[in-house]
Amino acid sequence: MDLHTRILIVDDDEGIRSLIGDFLAKHGYDTTTAADPLEMRKLLAAKSFDLIVLDVMMPREDGLTALRQMGPDAPPVIMLSAVGSDVDRIVGLEMGADDYLAKPCNPRELLARIRTVLRRQAAAAPSAGPAEAAPAPARAVEVDSGDCLHFSGWRMDLGLRLLFDPTNALISLSDGEFRLLRAFAEHPRRVLTRDQLLDWSRGEDSDHYDRAIDVQLSRLRRKLSDGEGGSDIIRTVRNEGYLFVPAVMDDRPAA
Repeated sequence: MDLHTRILIVDDDEGIRSLIGDFLAKHGYDTTTAADPLEMRKLLAAKSFDLIVLDVMMPREDGLTALRQMGPDAPPVIMLSAVGSDVDRIVGLEMGADDYLAKPCNPRELLARIRTVLRRQAAAAPSAGPAEAAPAPARAVEVDSGDCLHFSGWRMDLGLRLLFDPTNALISLSDGEFRLLRAFAEHPRRVLTRDQLLDWSRGEDSDHYDRAIDVQLSRLRRKLSDGEGGSDIIRTVRNEGYLFVPAVMDDRPAA
């Protein structure tokens, strides 16, 4: 990690700002803090950041309002929300947050989420080249951890947590969307209920919200449809659940 990776931490609680900022700084990040969205926007106007950690519950202007006002060129956002605020979590994901984490959170988990989002962002960035050269195909990359699942020409890299369509274009997924797709891909060609998807994609200790799964599933299907040949990968089975249609080839190393 190099100190050129800049993270902006936005939270009205000075103790949380300091705790997160100091922890991330010890792991090699250049951290800056803001007490509210107004200060955040001033900092964003003054210099660039690679990622924003944004609290939801703040006085005067909440994090969801601040997220809604961000433009398309804004850096990726990981939102922090008080435990049990399922509505905020769902709305934040619908509005385009890259990930969502409940407060109080373990700083090490936040660090892992930050690394995952930044890794996806780096893989999605087109390669730089001479100004006169033709631009590379959007998001086309050549990476492979060797820990992959393959289906219908798609490649799901579990080690790097990346998804590529049959043209090798990267399909950007949030952490929750990636975990949901992994649950499908590891249980192909069988009808899965919402409860099963919740257990496999979020873990037994996670809050169980049917609507949250609906939102994640809707976004995942839309992103799959954006890729080559991904319009019918996940099929709805009326009154029963969902079916992952293609066969899956697992080339993960044997345990």
